[in-house]
Amino acid sequence: MKRFKNYFQDTVVLLRSVPPLLFSLFILSVFAMNLLANKSLNLPFDWLALDCGIIVSWVAFLCMDILTKHFGPKAATTLSVAAIAINLLACLVLFIAKLIPGTWGAFYDYGENEVVNQALDSTFGGTWYVLFGSTVAFIASAFVNNFSNWSIGKLFRKNPDGFGAYACRTYLSTAVGQFADNLIFALIVSLNFFGWSITQCLTCAATGMVAELVVEAVFSPLGYRVVRRWQKDGTGKEYLDRINRTDASVKERT
Repeated sequence: MKRFKNYFQDTVVLLRSVPPLLFSLFILSVFAMNLLANKSLNLPFDWLALDCGIIVSWVAFLCMDILTKHFGPKAATTLSVAAIAINLLACLVLFIAKLIPGTWGAFYDYGENEVVNQALDSTFGGTWYVLFGSTVAFIASAFVNNFSNWSIGKLFRKNPDGFGAYACRTYLSTAVGQFADNLIFALIVSLNFFGWSITQCLTCAATGMVAELVVEAVFSPLGYRVVRRWQKDGTGKEYLDRINRTDASVKERT
């Protein structure tokens, strides 16, 4: 009970310490990639399949890498769970909107076609298996990404705060995390409901990982500058001091 109380208090301080702009971007990217996962891409190869979630999923991983570097993997994973919880709440709101009688604007654009109205209700109202698959995949990949990022960072004894160390830990953890996210979602949703083959699931996971990794590599200098600015400004000092005191007391008891 005491441990849970301490964790709750840590979370309250963490939410107060994280810059709202980045956390808002993180939440928005999680919501957008789960919504866009409903649409698959038309590709000229039978063995290759991708969904539109890859457009923004790299943003979520970029945010997680920044949060892990500055606040640690436990904090980044807590914020990931918070983001997915807010995403589920937003999905609930959209589901309620689906149940409310009415018509979408596109209904009139296509000659008052009721099929269009039903399709939009189905897309924005959410499909349970897409929501379930995306939630499981993201939580699992967030854990993999955050803790692998932190573990890789521990290997750098010299200049652990340099860009080389940041890039290495970011690229490797993102590759592993993105592959896990894409593969878990594909095996839960695409294999069973979209008619994909195992080969397509594996190629989707691999190619999606490469595409998202390339984009994040382009923006990694920006992520590094954000981290350095946070360090310089003492961002999140209240939370970091609290965690350091907790770690010090644990070491004393042991």
